[in-house]
This record gives sequence, structure tokens and C-alpha cells, in this order.
Amino acid sequence: MNQFEHSLELFIESAGWLAPVLFVILHLIRPLLFIPVIVMCILGGVLFGFFEGALLNFIGLSLMSLVSYLLVNKFPRFRKGITRLKDKMFKDRTISVSQVMVLRIMPFVHFHLLSFYLIEMTKSIKEYMYLSVIGLIMPAIMYTAFGEAITKLPWYVTGVIAIILIIIFRYLEKLNKTKVEPT
Repeated sequence: MNQFEHSLELFIESAGWLAPVLFVILHLIRPLLFIPVIVMCILGGVLFGFFEGALLNFIGLSLMSLVSYLLVNKFPRFRKGITRLKDKMFKDRTISVSQVMVLRIMPFVHFHLLSFYLIEMTKSIKEYMYLSVIGLIMPAIMYTAFGEAITKLPWYVTGVIAIILIIIFRYLEKLNKTKVEPT
């Protein structure tokens, strides 16, 4: 593992100004390589440090959100696949923007599925990108800064964090239902 980290550091140093560009491009092709978002964000922190890594992760995730919007709206087959996934994961559920923001923080929740929810909730690309970008700030910062530490935590601590996020998600769901249902 030390050899791999050393090789990565050498590659970044030799790539110079091109390294950040290649990293952002890697964010865009990440879904094709089946690399989870959290892994990319951790990698950004390891390769570029906290500040530059968080910024590059934020840029890469924001561009990926734009790509998600374009894929859903230009390719009916992609929209159909994401709709099937939505029906499988959150059948008969209405999810609020706040819940999408919490789910963005949770590791291994499907990025394009959450983008699809935002696409359905918004009326324009401008509104979608605004909400999407706001929802990407925390994961980019959190996973860049604490991602490596999270992955090194014992399984039970990771489980407790997941349970806390699920409780917050459920609370926001109940809060959303009280806003929707007439009293």
C-alpha cells in the first residue's frame, strides 16, 4: 500500500497543473468505473490535501450533477432506468429536498438517483443546479476531511453514524408529511 501511495504522489507531482484537471475528469467518468463517490472524495483529500481536495471534489461532483441532468433529460432510456431504481429503493415515498441533502451525506447512496429526485422537484436547470450544488458542499468537505478517518473507524461506530443519519432522514420524512397533509 505504501508503494501505491508513493506512486500516486509521484504521478501527481509529475502531472503538475494537469493533475487537478485529470482528477475532475475522473469524477466525470467515475460512474463508468463503478467508483463510489466517497472513494473519490477520500482520494481527493489524500492526493491534494483538504482545501484543494475539497474544492476539486466539489467541482467534480457539481459537474457530475450537470451531467446527470443532461442524461435524464436527453436519454429516455437513462430516465427509465433511474425511475426503476427509484421505484425499487423508495417505492411510494415522497422525499423532500432536505432528505436528499441528508442522503447525499450518507455513503454509497446512488448519486444519480438523488440527482433524479432533485430533477423531479425543480422546474428549471438553474433551480436544479442551485439545490444540487448546495447539497454537495457538505459531502465534499466531510468526505475529503474525514473520509479516511470514517473508513478506519470500527464497524460499530460506522453503524451508529448510519443509524443517526437514518433517524434524521425519518424525522425529515415525518416533517415533510406534516407539511403536505392538511391539518
